[in-house]
Amino acid sequence: MNPQIQRLYDIAQKSSRLIIGLMSGTSLDGLDIALCRITGAGRETKLDLLHFETVGYSAAIKKDIQSVFAKQQINLEDLCLLNPRIGLLHAEMINNFLAKHKITADEVDLIASHGQTIYHAPERLHNKTGLGNATLQIGDGDHLAVATGIITISDFRQKHIAAGGEGAPLAVYGDRLLFQKTGKDRLLLNIGGIANFTLLPGNDEKSIQCTDTGPGNTMMDAYMRQQFPGKYFDGDAAVAKAGTVNASLLSALLSEDFFQQPFPKTTGPELFNLEYLSIAKEKSNTQSISVQDTMATLNHFSADSVALAINTCIKNSKGLEIYVSGGGAKNPLLIERLKTQLPGCFFATTEVLNIDPDAKEAVLFAILANECICADISGKNLLDISMGKISLPK
Repeated sequence: MNPQIQRLYDIAQKSSRLIIGLMSGTSLDGLDIALCRITGAGRETKLDLLHFETVGYSAAIKKDIQSVFAKQQINLEDLCLLNPRIGLLHAEMINNFLAKHKITADEVDLIASHGQTIYHAPERLHNKTGLGNATLQIGDGDHLAVATGIITISDFRQKHIAAGGEGAPLAVYGDRLLFQKTGKDRLLLNIGGIANFTLLPGNDEKSIQCTDTGPGNTMMDAYMRQQFPGKYFDGDAAVAKAGTVNASLLSALLSEDFFQQPFPKTTGPELFNLEYLSIAKEKSNTQSISVQDTMATLNHFSADSVALAINTCIKNSKGLEIYVSGGGAKNPLLIERLKTQLPGCFFATTEVLNIDPDAKEAVLFAILANECICADISGKNLLDISMGKISLPK
């Protein structure tokens, strides 16, 4: 047997595995690194988050990613060069992370790499009949594997699309294994650049839903960068708190057909961006409103679009447990508005479920890597288990 295949087999037979989950989202703030000890697989999965860190991107890297991010026309050479560059950068971050915690590469069984999303193109957005869904993440898994010496699993979203999905959101797999509880109706809400949730009914396995809802932080962050160069987000919602919601602009922002489309659905900054804001301002004749009022309205818009999706999926949300993760969990005005829109719901972060809310997405990709190597998928639909590209060290 090929020794690398033997190595994968041996990892699958272990009682527990040490797996690094990686996540870099549409906020482009950096790389989340979660070192997890995972025991079992499938319904028997048990996870301990051992170490977590977010390693920030430099201003130069952010600029280079933004030059190709969510744009229809880019320099193809720049994109081609950025793919291995991001992979090597992530490898350097991992190697430094391991050295900091005095862990050798030989002790780590797998890396689960989400990659850096550059463009998300579900058919509902591109409207080109017959071309289906597509998405692109860079940060080459082969470079990661060779530069770290650790088997790397990547390109999870491609498998999801090949099996009939839209490539997102993938949170349902890990959310279901880690957080579903009989008798408890739970909703795992992640507010990153784009907001998404997994609905886990306590007594109805067939009613599990996972969907994007629309913008989370992406439009607020983009507007902050435009108006305050060097600032990447509205800390403590300070700018939004200083403004007043403009009802006309809010109505125009919520008029997009995406919000009426059936679930599940995905979207991205390809739709919800500063151009979208500009068009909404023109429609509502609100071009002259203040920066503070614009931010207050964008904050309200994100909250209302999340609440609209939840209320559409759940006719009676009373008693629903909502566990929030992602950068939006730290936005007090956004969370306050969600609580107002969803009365009768219990709100907490995933911290109470023993998962750092900043680490949750990276943890979920570690779960996917574990499933890829260890799960028995015989007789299951491939949409139930998202596998990925396996990259072996040299």
